[in-house]
Amino acid sequence: MPEVRFEHIVKRFGSFSVLEDLSLRVEDGEFLVLLGPSGCGKTTLLNLLAGLLDVTGGRITIGDRDVTDIDPSQRGLAMVFQSYALYPTKTVEGNLRFGLSALKLDRAEIERRVSWAAQLLQIENMMGRKPSQLSGGQRQRVAIGRALVKHAGVLLFDEPLSNLDAKLRTEMRLEIKKLHASLHQTIVYVTHDQIEAMTMATRIAVMDQGVIQQIGTPDEIYEKPANLFVARFIGAPAINTFDATLDMKAGRVVARHAPTAIEIDLSRHDFRTKPEAGMPVVVGLRPEHFSVNDASRDDGAVRMALPVRYSERTGSDATAFLEAGDQLLAVRIEPSLMSGLRIGDTMVASFPTDKLAVFDARSGLRM
Repeated sequence: MPEVRFEHIVKRFGSFSVLEDLSLRVEDGEFLVLLGPSGCGKTTLLNLLAGLLDVTGGRITIGDRDVTDIDPSQRGLAMVFQSYALYPTKTVEGNLRFGLSALKLDRAEIERRVSWAAQLLQIENMMGRKPSQLSGGQRQRVAIGRALVKHAGVLLFDEPLSNLDAKLRTEMRLEIKKLHASLHQTIVYVTHDQIEAMTMATRIAVMDQGVIQQIGTPDEIYEKPANLFVARFIGAPAINTFDATLDMKAGRVVARHAPTAIEIDLSRHDFRTKPEAGMPVVVGLRPEHFSVNDASRDDGAVRMALPVRYSERTGSDATAFLEAGDQLLAVRIEPSLMSGLRIGDTMVASFPTDKLAVFDARSGLRM
């Protein structure tokens, strides 16, 4: 399957710039997810690749071909839209066949491809139905099948699961992941849903305001966010962040949180930039890295004794929210602790310093 390259892409609508000097490589056979909030430019970038929008500046290549100014039908792509875009008057089989007629394939090849896609997506018993007779998940399978039968080198997905309920989204995520594992197609997938990105991607490109903030595997993005935007965007519950000031204490680097007088020893933190006394920082702590009432923690752990303000349970997960000065600190706890938890109780929570994330408060970059 071909590699896709965006080289110094610029896209403007009049005087408004959506993308400015963006470069990105999608490797052969990988599942790349463009992730970010609404308006960040991810769908615009996908539409530029598909040829549905014209590039203002820069170059797009697929394999060894420059496709920047090539007609969409000649790019060797197939696209699955958010709205399914099925023909309502055609049956499932008719929808699968429709795109193949323009390829001038013989009848036997069309039959083979339609049968292959129907079997792969388990829609053989629906071939005579029309879209109005299908559920949302079934329609999405047909939309994916219509793209697959083209045997395109690159498959594009534009938020394909946003119209489905939670159960169907989970099922379709698994189906799409299985599809990639069996076909090894190059996939570019757009979503604002971090769960979709984290569960399906081989790599994620996190975008904000037309800029790629970080590219990496799901684990890299989650464990070592490049900046505050990525740290706060990825994770549920969201990462805890609070403002602190660096201090040098007996040769150690310490972050002081003024509202609670908490001191965090950062001596074991692997700083990318040199820490300086008085430097304002933002310290990030993931809710699941806390231990509650655990006396076995080593001396390097951060310990906090804070009042419980409220708690919530969602099935197998439970979270306590502790009052830390003027903000709340989310701490993931065992659901069994919920029965004995009372508002106002003091909870002792500890956090390993090797799991901390420290960001420069001025630039937002990871230190």
